[in-house]
Amino acid sequence: MVQISTVESAATRAGATIVDARYMQRPIRSQRIAVHDYCGHPFQFELSRELARRGHDVRHFFFAEDAGPKGATQRSPDDPDSFSVEPISIGRAYSKSNLIQRRQADLLYGRLAGAKIESFSPDVTISGNTPLEAQASILRSARRADSAFVFWMQDFYSLAAAHILRRKVPVLGHMVGAYYKHLEASLLRRSDGIVLISDDFKQALHSLSVADDKSEVIPNWGALDQLPMRSRNNRWAREHGLEDKFVFLYSGTLALKHNPDLLWALAKSFEHDPDVAIVVVGAGVSYDALKARAKAEGQSNLVLLPLQPMEVFADVLASADILVALLESDAGPFSVPSKVLNYLCAGRPILLSAPTDNLSVKVLGRAAAGECVPAGHRDAFVAAAQCLRDAPEKRVKLGEAARAYAEGSFDISAIADRFESLFESAVARA
Repeated sequence: MVQISTVESAATRAGATIVDARYMQRPIRSQRIAVHDYCGHPFQFELSRELARRGHDVRHFFFAEDAGPKGATQRSPDDPDSFSVEPISIGRAYSKSNLIQRRQADLLYGRLAGAKIESFSPDVTISGNTPLEAQASILRSARRADSAFVFWMQDFYSLAAAHILRRKVPVLGHMVGAYYKHLEASLLRRSDGIVLISDDFKQALHSLSVADDKSEVIPNWGALDQLPMRSRNNRWAREHGLEDKFVFLYSGTLALKHNPDLLWALAKSFEHDPDVAIVVVGAGVSYDALKARAKAEGQSNLVLLPLQPMEVFADVLASADILVALLESDAGPFSVPSKVLNYLCAGRPILLSAPTDNLSVKVLGRAAAGECVPAGHRDAFVAAAQCLRDAPEKRVKLGEAARAYAEGSFDISAIADRFESLFESAVARA
C-alpha cells in the first residue's frame, strides 16, 4: 500500500511537480493522505499544504455548509500539484438549534464524506472536529478503502453533547448522552492513531476506558505562515474607517457557547469615548442576536461585519488594538478556540473571558500575551478592557509576547514531522 521513497522520486510521479527543495534528500514514506477537518480551520489547511510540499498526495475535505471561519479553501498558484481541496455539501442549510434535523444532517454528511474519502483511496485518513455519527461513517469508509484511520481529538464530543442534552431534555438526554459516550469510546478504540491536543485530554480518554498507547499529544497552532505581522493602519482598516479608532475586535463564530452580552457591555462602557470602536467580525446565532439588538436599540460604536476571507484575515486582526475572545462557563474544559491561537500570530494583546479550567486560559498564560477574566464576570471583563485601554506600554509588551510565542510554538515544519511519524505508525498498526 505504501512504498518507501525520497521526496524527489515521489514528486516526479506522473502528474506531480517537483516539491520544495528543503525535502529533496529527506527519506520519507510517501503516502496518499486524506485530511478531513469538518470546520475547515486555517491551521489544518496549513498542515495539508506542508504535507503536500513534502511529496505526499494530500486531499483536504471540509463541510461546505459550516458557517464558521475558514482557511485558504482555494488552491493558489504556488500550491503543489499533489494538494487538492474537496468541499462536501449536503445541499441545504445546517441547523444547530433543531436537534432532530441536526442529527439527520450529520448522518447524511457522514455518508457523503465517507464516500468521497473512500473514492480517494488514501493510505491514511485523519479526521477531526466531526459529529460522532458522521465520524463513524468516515471510519467505516476508511476501512473499506484499506486506509489507516487517525482520530484527531479536538474536543470530547460526547461529554459536550451529554451536557447539552441533559439540560434540554433531562430524562431522555441522559440516555442519549450515554449512547454518544459509548460511540465515541468505540471509535477511539477502533482508530489506528489518536491525536490529542493537550496532555489534559489523557484523563478524559481514560474516563472512556480508552488506552492512550496509540495517542500522540500535538497541540493546535495558529496559521503563522498565513498570518504575517501587518501594520495597524492597513487597507482593510481604512476601508472600514478604523485607522483612527481604538479598536476592540472579536473575529470568528459567535455561537451558543459565546456570550454576546459581554460585547454589548463593552460597547456601552465606551459609548462616551468617540475614539473607541467595538468591532465584531462574525457569524452564528449569538452574532445574529447581537445584530438584531444593535438594530433595535442603536449603538453607534458597535460595528458588525460578516466573516472575512482568509486573504485579508491578517489585516483584519492587525486592525485591532485589543483582540477579544469569549467562552461561556459551560463550554467545557477541553475546547480551545482556534481564534486565540490565530490572535497570537497577529501580535496584539488579547482580552479573554473563559472558564478558568479551559485550555485557552492556560495557553494565554503560557504566552503571557493578555488578560483572562473568568466567564460570567461582566464587570471584571469591562474593567480589564479599560485597564488595557489606559496602558499603551503594557499593550506593546503583551503584543510582542504574543507574536514571540507564536513564532516559537507554531513551526509548521516541526509540527508536520510529528504528523508524518504518527501516520507511519498508524499505517503499520492498521
